[in-house]
Amino acid sequence: MEYLLFIGYLILFAWLVTRVKFFTHSGLSHAQLVILFLVKVMAGIFYGWIGVYYGNLAQMLDTWGYHQVGIIEYQILSKNPQEYFENIFYNSYSSGWGDFFGSSDSYWNNLKGNAFVKLLSVFDILSFGHYYVNVIFYSFISLFGPIGIFRVMSDVFPGKKLAVLLATFFIPSFIYWTSGVHKEGLIFLGISLIIYHLYFGWKQKKYTITRWLGVLLGLAILFILRNFLMLLIIPAVLAWLLAAHWPRYGLRIFMSVYLFFGVLFFTARHIDTSLDFPQAVVNKQQAFLRMQGGGSTIPIKELKPEFSSFLKNTPQAITLSFLRPYPSDVHHLLSLAASLEIYLLLLLFLLFLLFRKKNGALSSNAIYLSLFLSFSILLAIGFSINNLGAIVRYRSIVVPLLMIPIVTRIDWKKIETIFYGRNKNNSPTTAA
Repeated sequence: MEYLLFIGYLILFAWLVTRVKFFTHSGLSHAQLVILFLVKVMAGIFYGWIGVYYGNLAQMLDTWGYHQVGIIEYQILSKNPQEYFENIFYNSYSSGWGDFFGSSDSYWNNLKGNAFVKLLSVFDILSFGHYYVNVIFYSFISLFGPIGIFRVMSDVFPGKKLAVLLATFFIPSFIYWTSGVHKEGLIFLGISLIIYHLYFGWKQKKYTITRWLGVLLGLAILFILRNFLMLLIIPAVLAWLLAAHWPRYGLRIFMSVYLFFGVLFFTARHIDTSLDFPQAVVNKQQAFLRMQGGGSTIPIKELKPEFSSFLKNTPQAITLSFLRPYPSDVHHLLSLAASLEIYLLLLLFLLFLLFRKKNGALSSNAIYLSLFLSFSILLAIGFSINNLGAIVRYRSIVVPLLMIPIVTRIDWKKIETIFYGRNKNNSPTTAA
């Protein structure tokens, strides 16, 4: 039964990706869209397989845990619909509806898992509780995220369609973590919706109701699934809107806005004690330190809710989120792949520094939006997480945003000339 369902739904959704206008307007052919969808499905299947055979070692138990709870919710829906719709609002914590940034014993901390389980229970209505059939549904929904970023970046970098395609879809950690049945695919969808609607609203010189609803939907997804990301994207949105009005001063505007929010991060608690953002980051770090994460947990310097402590820990945060895992951190297949990917990305960055094209982007502000947002997310990860498996998973959603501006601005023709000894006319060079 499961095999028949899988084959039937796979054919149906492979056909659907060639009919949905959001996909077909990307400029990709029907064959390319189907291939991208099938790649995501295969990555999702591999993700589930890793969860079965290496779950404890590779920190992959969550996906099957969500699946099992999703089935329970599906059974509740079939037997007691009222309880199904009410239990997501159940709150038994002493903090009530407060403790928005709480890392434990908080309604808001648990909301991300509860909401994700509800989504899986809806999938179960059609899949009858089969995990790998749910992978197809999830791959289809999460495909909207990278397609949205591809549409933005292929417009920002005209004539660089192949480079944008490769950097958007085929970074190993990104395709793996955002295709598996976990929250990353939906989180990237939220980020993509915000960037997509802001960019094309600017280009069309008109922010319609549909555009603003798209931005709000993206913010809502982040609010539900990883609320600290919603806070991190607010400065990016504000800076973009200001830069859209004064494009000549885009970089200055982004730097000023982020400087303002950086100051606000450390001073807001003097206005309202519930806005103690440094303490929230410290609490998040302490929650990870209390976890028994096995071989992927590493010792780190502990934060204090003070500016000086954050400043001292910044090199550690950058190292954790940008450069780990090192080869010495490799303990299994996933950590080996993550370590090799880091060095591949560093090689691309080196090529960017050595063979960089000066311009070629339609909108510098779109690049600033991607880079400032990515760096803020990576810093937040580095300050709060000491588990390498979680770090690799959390940062996977920003790697394409960092790599697209790099890959598209490398002078590949110049590199080809150096390595293959060809002149501008593509004829062999001769010795002087």
